[in-house]
Amino acid sequence: MGQSLEARQAHTAERFSHIEAALLSPAADGGNSCEVRYGPRATVYATGSYGRGEASEHSDLDLFIVSAESPAADDGKLGGPGSRRQTEPVLKNLDQICLKAQLIELTRSLGLPEFSGGGKYLECYTGSQLANAIGSDDDDYLNTFTARLLLLLKSRPLMGRTVYAQAVETVIWAYFGDYEDHSLKFQPTFLVNDILRLWRTFCVNYENRTSDADEAAKAKRKLTHYKLSHSRLLTCYSGIVTLLATYRRKGTVSPGDVLELVAKTPRERIKEVGEVSPRSAKTATEVLDSYELFLDRTDVDEPALRQQFLDKTYARERMEEARQFAELIHDLVSSIEAGRLSRAIVV
Repeated sequence: MGQSLEARQAHTAERFSHIEAALLSPAADGGNSCEVRYGPRATVYATGSYGRGEASEHSDLDLFIVSAESPAADDGKLGGPGSRRQTEPVLKNLDQICLKAQLIELTRSLGLPEFSGGGKYLECYTGSQLANAIGSDDDDYLNTFTARLLLLLKSRPLMGRTVYAQAVETVIWAYFGDYEDHSLKFQPTFLVNDILRLWRTFCVNYENRTSDADEAAKAKRKLTHYKLSHSRLLTCYSGIVTLLATYRRKGTVSPGDVLELVAKTPRERIKEVGEVSPRSAKTATEVLDSYELFLDRTDVDEPALRQQFLDKTYARERMEEARQFAELIHDLVSSIEAGRLSRAIVV
């Protein structure tokens, strides 16, 4: 492990410690802490570089809020095959506003960057809302698609761990509706397709923004592409290769297997997949080494990174690294022969 990665892991752990301590501290007016006041009713989870466990001092904090669900609005069974219930959040609107305000003040007090989009993505969902939105017309519009997939692929709870666990279980079961009838040979094609859709949505959104622009804007977009082709690619495909490796090993994938996937960072998943075969081991090592190089190169602030990408030669070299990293991910996927589930990735 390189010094940059070690430093990022240490920084992430330190930041999480400060944030969790702040959430546990009594309010300035002597009232209950955030955890005591809201923790039994909602979870706040981090995604992005903090969710991956590799944040640097230049990283912003991406947060999502999920509320517990009202027992009066459902049958009290969070999670379960075929569940598409309409529920109400226990954390009501005014409390949601108060919680968001405290999270904004917290990030400012820690000197973290402002929430992206002026905080427009700092929404509150329920586990059932995330689950029921799968395949719906509003899934992208309501941002439930991103919130749901990032919950599974790169999240870490900051408070409300019981609500977090319930939300994860509810979302997982939404992808396993007919599992009980096929538990001995279940293929998680539904989940694999949604992960692939997330990756392709990232790509489409990037291409949509690459119209004619001045040199500074082009440099910014090249930097975005460089990051997209590493951190987001690894996030998505670490989940896919883990599902492939599990299916190859067991001939089925269970909700419990996905729970284990959620508990690991993308890098931990890649390392574990390297145990599938000698070919997978070699490729997984190359993927992790290449990704660590990416972390080294991006361990400076955003203005400095953009300045580097104004140099066309430097930008071309980084784009070539991104292409090679994608080739390694392809090789890793190809090294895991998981029969029909492997085919589902292509067709």
